[in-house]
Amino acid sequence: MISLAYRDVSNSFGRYLLTGIGLGLLIGVTLTMAGVFRGMVDDGKALLRSAGADIWVVQQNTLGPFAEPSSLPDDIYRGILALEGVSQATNVAYLTLEVSHGSRSVRVMLEGIDADSNRLPLTAGRPVSRSHYELVADERSGFRVGDRIPIHRHEYEVVGLTRGMRSPSGDPMLFLPLKDAQEIQFLKDNDALFRDRRQLQENPRLNPPGNPALLDAVEESLFSNHRVNAVLVQLLPGTNPWQVADEIEKWLRLTAYPRDEMEEILIGQLIAMASKQIGMFLVILTIVSAAIVALTIYSMTQTKLKEIAVLKLIGTRNALISRMILLEAIGLGMIGFLTGKLAVTYWAPLFPKHVVLLPEDTFRALLITLVICVLASIAGIRAALRVPPGSAIGG
Repeated sequence: MISLAYRDVSNSFGRYLLTGIGLGLLIGVTLTMAGVFRGMVDDGKALLRSAGADIWVVQQNTLGPFAEPSSLPDDIYRGILALEGVSQATNVAYLTLEVSHGSRSVRVMLEGIDADSNRLPLTAGRPVSRSHYELVADERSGFRVGDRIPIHRHEYEVVGLTRGMRSPSGDPMLFLPLKDAQEIQFLKDNDALFRDRRQLQENPRLNPPGNPALLDAVEESLFSNHRVNAVLVQLLPGTNPWQVADEIEKWLRLTAYPRDEMEEILIGQLIAMASKQIGMFLVILTIVSAAIVALTIYSMTQTKLKEIAVLKLIGTRNALISRMILLEAIGLGMIGFLTGKLAVTYWAPLFPKHVVLLPEDTFRALLITLVICVLASIAGIRAALRVPPGSAIGG
């Protein structure tokens, strides 16, 4: 049997193909936005995996160190180590800032690490081995082994490269010694130190005559950089992390999050607003795609009403005419889906954000496209079925 849909499409194939390609670009954008969200989730999980912590200890009553600021004294880990079930407690400092290299500026997240517990998977170079002025960079930063990166007061040499280490916001990460990260984040510049010290000296309550030790103690407290953002706790096998977290909160007056709870904070709260925005865009793009298919099919149906009337006049069943219009809509959707999948495959690596394309998302997009095409064909089918056979000879 001659395919009515094929013969009808061939009469206006250029317009049909261009419409399918335009629909495909919308589908490509939809897949990309879904991939951006998946990338944010993947970045958050990669950050937690690289830390390797069973419990995250942060400042009391905060969601730190990512969703809120958190500041702890760097000797608090000793009290954590004294608790039963704890095998290791490691200080860590995080800071997001802009760093410059040559003529370009890159927004990065710094992580201060303990060189002795450094387990980063490297793609080039070596791990950080000295206590100062070395760093390992994520490849997405664009840095190379041997580059010297100025950060605040000092220059840091890139000694190694890693891959897939990004902050939840997509910024590439730089890993450097903990002491350097503490200095970058907490130590004030010389002018600020001079102004603060002068204010303290002029305060009679902090600088009483005959008691200079009080002023020295206050200065040491205010001007030191012995602070960290969190303590990463690793437990002995078989230890209940929720029980140890309760002990930390009870005895040390800190907030402790087991790994599952920290993942929920990082993904469920920090990325929540972005997920809602992406979800709204996906809904809008889906509606626009449905409107494009519906208008195209309806327009194609309107231009051949006389031909449809002739088909009815010679005895063609309504089911066959409806199937013709439905196949045209599905064909338009398949052209759009294949175009979109091809487009997102090529342009996703060019995005500054990390884009993760999951097979289940692609399959879901295909199902949604087919459903849209079926629903969008209803308007064209109804217009075709309302055509009276007599209109074929009525002028």
